[in-house]
Amino acid sequence: MIAKLRGILDSFGDGSAVIDVRGVGYLIFASSRTLGRLGDRGGEVSVHVETHVREDHIHLYGFADKAEQDTFRMLQTVQGVGAKAALSILSALSPDEIIRAVAAGDAKMLTRADGVGPKLAGRIVNELKDKAVNVSLGADAGAPAASAKGAAPSKESAAVADAISALVNLGYDRSVAYGAVHAAAKSAGADAGLDQLITGGLKELAS
Repeated sequence: MIAKLRGILDSFGDGSAVIDVRGVGYLIFASSRTLGRLGDRGGEVSVHVETHVREDHIHLYGFADKAEQDTFRMLQTVQGVGAKAALSILSALSPDEIIRAVAAGDAKMLTRADGVGPKLAGRIVNELKDKAVNVSLGADAGAPAASAKGAAPSKESAAVADAISALVNLGYDRSVAYGAVHAAAKSAGADAGLDQLITGGLKELAS
């Protein structure tokens, strides 16, 4: 199985690129984000590769970094999300934005991707939310909740949820509000009250 390619960028296609590795051209499919980071034709490139083997084809999917590859894999654990849909989402949103949107329950943000409607976006949020919350908070699955100041809680408290809702009511996107409030909670500690979280969240948004 091919896990990584390093060679010369030969050409671009529609959602793809050809990488010349010692005279052999490898066709990789990739997000627009990764394709945009490959640079100009003739330059040396290196990509992480996911190899999909089917009865009728072998496809290589390329990624500029490991975070994008991991998110690609995670998205495909959702029923109805194949490689094409996963790349579409990664073309519209960065891995961090995807994790934050899912953790915040912001299905609307995922519909920015071509071919992802409200129903599929909702399924992605429902099936991946627990994983995304752990990733976004930097917590290991199954780890106990942290209570010391400067550490993120392993699950959302009522005060955090209310603070996120307050920022959403002020007009901020839910995923943006989620990130700001959790950053404030991490700084203030697990005992922070609602007013402190709202104020801290607004400061994060203004910074």
